[in-house]
Amino acid sequence: MHTIVINPNSTRAVTDGIRDAVRQVPGIERLDVDYLTLAEGPPGIETDAHIRAVIPPLQALVREREADAFVIACFSDPGVAQLRSQRGKAVYGIGECACRAAAAGNRRFGIISIVDPSVARHRRHLERLGLAAQLAGDRPLGLSVLDLADHTLTAEKMREVARRLVSDDGAEA
Repeated sequence: MHTIVINPNSTRAVTDGIRDAVRQVPGIERLDVDYLTLAEGPPGIETDAHIRAVIPPLQALVREREADAFVIACFSDPGVAQLRSQRGKAVYGIGECACRAAAAGNRRFGIISIVDPSVARHRRHLERLGLAAQLAGDRPLGLSVLDLADHTLTAEKMREVARRLVSDDGAEA
């Protein structure tokens, strides 16, 4: 099974991080996986305008490639709906997959966002997916996508925000 994982932002270090994380999944070495960076994308996907801007180049990239499945490796799932209708093949968005897994068993889940404007966008996306009622809370880190390269700072902020999602918002996942 050939899978193409696409990072819709133009930051190669993000693609490398995605690849390194996926390689930790047991059994993944049996799959044929390619990792692509969308050269036309912004350095990070942080706004609705960024999402709209990456959809046409994502569509072009997917049109040019053959694969059994495509994974859009951005929590906002830019272009997933359009690509599903275009390809007739499996297209997965990591945001949708994560939220469906977290909501399994009717659990209330929390989201750790990167920046504050993402919160409203995530809420709209969850409403389209039928998962908004299970959202306990969505709290931003207050970091830019590029700031995430500081792993110590990011891990510290993520732990802090996760604790608040559980203690203040009642997140179970």
